[in-house]
Amino acid sequence: MPSRFELPTRFGRAGFGGCYAPETLMTPLLELESAFVAAINDPAFQRELTEQLRDFVGRPTALTPAPRLAKAVGLEHLYLKREDQCHTGAHKINNAIAQVLLAKRMGKYEVIAETGAGQHGVATAAACARLGLPCTVYMGRTDMERQAPNVARMRMFGATVEAVTSGQGTLKEAVNAALRAWAARCDRAHYVLGSALGPHPFPTIVRSFQTVIGNEARAQIIERRGALPDAVIACVGGGSNSSGLIAPFLDDALRRVVVEAGGHGTALGEHAARVGGGRIGVLHGCRTLLLQDDAGHTAETASVSAGLDYPALGPEVAAWADEGRVDVWRASDDEALAAALELCSLEGILPALESSHALARLRDLARDGARTVLLGLSGRGDKDLSTYRSRLEL
Repeated sequence: MPSRFELPTRFGRAGFGGCYAPETLMTPLLELESAFVAAINDPAFQRELTEQLRDFVGRPTALTPAPRLAKAVGLEHLYLKREDQCHTGAHKINNAIAQVLLAKRMGKYEVIAETGAGQHGVATAAACARLGLPCTVYMGRTDMERQAPNVARMRMFGATVEAVTSGQGTLKEAVNAALRAWAARCDRAHYVLGSALGPHPFPTIVRSFQTVIGNEARAQIIERRGALPDAVIACVGGGSNSSGLIAPFLDDALRRVVVEAGGHGTALGEHAARVGGGRIGVLHGCRTLLLQDDAGHTAETASVSAGLDYPALGPEVAAWADEGRVDVWRASDDEALAAALELCSLEGILPALESSHALARLRDLARDGARTVLLGLSGRGDKDLSTYRSRLEL
């Protein structure tokens, strides 16, 4: 973390981000901004966070060469930044443990969280168990059905899991419910938002706590090869994984790619690809690219991956896309499933369905001339086994 830190309220020339929040949340959001800035400039907080990341999360995670997959897709070298090795199985724990430490620093004695694929819920529940705070996680009914093992894990860590039955019963509805719960209990509770979205200062907080991924990966590949890769690629839902990996590479002369969920079609409601398919709008407290119908209503989404089917893109990633600092591609459900199976069979690594969307675009990078690629493997695929079994007929 930097010793001096400026907190942007907006991102890029389009002015993405901002703080579109109800009056009841303005005071806790201002309190959170002040506490975050103080914490990241406090050596004692930094030291405690570093210790938790090392001793509890298991950092640094490996940078694993994938030579057989590289050859299959036409690359000379492929390196996987292995966030699947983190405790609880994904990158979400980096932000969760940091925000729960921040909650304790602020004197909060309850934690609220939302989750889609379940990994952020599991991570927050584990962090709360580690640090001794009660935890309530809001999760859509659809996601609870397809991510049942993660629901069980949250409950085993002592968290209360609240089913959200409105709408599609996915991440959007879970965020709605968590924000309402926080508004009612903000005097005593902290909301651990899991992705780089929501009202200011959440996008910056989450991205900052996740840049440990990119900082490690950058140092590791330079140590390994003596040079940076030709391209860095990651999947993108809200943006915690992609911004955490890519932010430390923003000033480097290389290609940066994020991959959205292409779902099962190109029509509105058949995918979750916000760039190209979305328009500027406001959702959950921030201005960003948003899938909307002709009347301006938030559109339904579709993806085989519970972690990528959010209708809005994190505002900082949206700004990078708008300004050409990242290329935004999409991968379909079928492409992601095929890419996951290929990684399993060639390298013995079972990826999360989210990460599989990035894997699906490796051949495109090779065709475009990339020889060495760094890919963010955001999590492991144990949580997705039921989907893999049914879709791949295993």
